[in-house]
Amino acid sequence: MQYVLLTGGAGFIGSHMMDELVANGYRAIIIDDMSTGSLRNIRHQSANIFVEFYPGSINDMAHLEEHMENIDYIIHLAALPSVTRSIENPARTHEVNVDGTLNILEIARKYNVKKVVFASSSSVYGNIPTLPKHEGMVTSPLSPYAASKIAGESYMAAYCAAYGLPTVSLRYFNVYGPRASANSEYGAVIPRFIKAVKEGAAPCIYGDGTQTRDFTFVKDVVKANIIAMQSDATGVFNIGTGKSVSLNELAGAMMELMGRQDLNPEYAEPRAGDVAHSLADITRAKEVLGWEPAYTLEQGLKATIDAYTT
Repeated sequence: MQYVLLTGGAGFIGSHMMDELVANGYRAIIIDDMSTGSLRNIRHQSANIFVEFYPGSINDMAHLEEHMENIDYIIHLAALPSVTRSIENPARTHEVNVDGTLNILEIARKYNVKKVVFASSSSVYGNIPTLPKHEGMVTSPLSPYAASKIAGESYMAAYCAAYGLPTVSLRYFNVYGPRASANSEYGAVIPRFIKAVKEGAAPCIYGDGTQTRDFTFVKDVVKANIIAMQSDATGVFNIGTGKSVSLNELAGAMMELMGRQDLNPEYAEPRAGDVAHSLADITRAKEVLGWEPAYTLEQGLKATIDAYTT
């Protein structure tokens, strides 16, 4: 059995990643400092002998060293994911997202890990007007969070070039699904909308609602990680659907699915660091990794709504 060190494994995406690793015959070694993770996300695997959980920080190199025995791969999801938080405290974002990522690469090099898969973000593209976004574009960060992801990608590429450590950076586009918190940066609009509509309140949209997003279901994202880890490919890949929807359209679809067409969205001031439009070109992921999304937006929304309302 092969061992995978999974950082951030108690988080929204990380807990689904844990499930996918176990389903594919791997042993998942989870490290999470619980700053944004939750034991609720991983409790269902607590009796599984192929899952080990060690609370701790990726900024603690000694703690990482304690759990590197037999590690074959690293899937590095741990980060401070909030754009807003990064604007308020850029130094802390750098400490976790950049210094922590460097620690992961150093320990991977020291213990001859076969591959590191890094969770990057579509935020690296900023407000570049060209759509869809492709990996060859110049990055244009609008927040320290986005800058930290660019730095992480750069370190991944540098360790691949300088030390021969195979690395992949996956640029996630607006991940959503069960277990996402309304306070999470990833796909947070969807659980916020569900919570509001479930309570009979109008969903709140920051901005005028014409901004568009490429919402990607979490099960498609974790599958991309497994494929990237198992492949010989290195470099950067967009992980999205190649289809976008406006927040106004999203709100309408969700209210219809939840049987509350009587509600109308409320609007608030746009948030600093938010991009206007986001749409992934996933050609490279299809051609090089052989990955493509399996879930439509409607399928993903139904699964997510069911998880929050049943």
